[in-house]
Amino acid sequence: MSDNGGWADPSRQGNGHQPPPGTPPPMPPTSGYGPPGGYGKPGVIPLRPLGVGEILDGSISTMRRHPGLVFGVSAVVALVEAALSVGASTWLLSGIANVPQPGPAATGQEALDYLAQVLGKSSATLGVTLVITVLIRTLLTGFLTVVAGKAVLGKPITFGEAVRELAPRLPGLIGVTVLYTLMVVIGSLFCLIPGIWLYALFSLASPALVLEHGRVGQSLARSRRLVQGSWWRVFGILLLTGVCAAVIGFVIQIPFNLSTGVGGSTMADLASASLGAQLLSGVGQAVAQTLVAPFVAGATALLYIDQRMRKEGMDIQLARAAGTV
Repeated sequence: MSDNGGWADPSRQGNGHQPPPGTPPPMPPTSGYGPPGGYGKPGVIPLRPLGVGEILDGSISTMRRHPGLVFGVSAVVALVEAALSVGASTWLLSGIANVPQPGPAATGQEALDYLAQVLGKSSATLGVTLVITVLIRTLLTGFLTVVAGKAVLGKPITFGEAVRELAPRLPGLIGVTVLYTLMVVIGSLFCLIPGIWLYALFSLASPALVLEHGRVGQSLARSRRLVQGSWWRVFGILLLTGVCAAVIGFVIQIPFNLSTGVGGSTMADLASASLGAQLLSGVGQAVAQTLVAPFVAGATALLYIDQRMRKEGMDIQLARAAGTV
């Protein structure tokens, strides 16, 4: 058993160093298909290659198995994210109302100057909100990945244990998230297709880093190897997960958005809305994220585990870690 709970990359040993001279080469991974029915179900998923429904159901089962841990941390993170986002929006957008609007007799240059100022403040708001969202959700995703890893093995975990497991991984996890986000954004700017391709290709880097205790470059390479040859399947599951999350989040936020009296979520809407309306909208976003974020994080972690069972025979390794064989 490895020092990281049986999640080690089979191409590396220990902390990534080469084995000493004379060490026999590692056994090649099995096909990932064990005995009929797999190696049992010690936790939230059966230890065999999974179907799409089993991945989504396993994510929900993880939430049910650790409701206090999952929803408690998710709610705190969602509230912090909403508070910071509303604060940034209120501060940056408050200046829009003070920008002199061009009158009916304004020249074309005056209209362009007004538009440039409004767009500048809106872009600043979007940038600050994006940074806050990425950092906050990175912490939550890492925490929930640790919980999902234990849930697969059917082992209990406390808040303190999860934090201690995640803490050494945080710098690398932030690095992976930043690089992944930049690659997808840059790829999407040139053409949408490269951005989508990179989105799926490196989507498993975060769970690989958290569970395998790897480095940034190693985790990106691991995701590429795991997704290679299964890009369409991985992309399809990620897309389905995202659509489900979006629908759930939209439905949850409907009553909050109706209560605010703001018909949309554009920058002009936010600029004209009262602070109370923005706070109510932020509460709606927090409630939605409390339920949606664990679902997405759990599904992504289980997709990573599924790819490892398919490509590296990790089902037998997990069965040994769970004590079922």
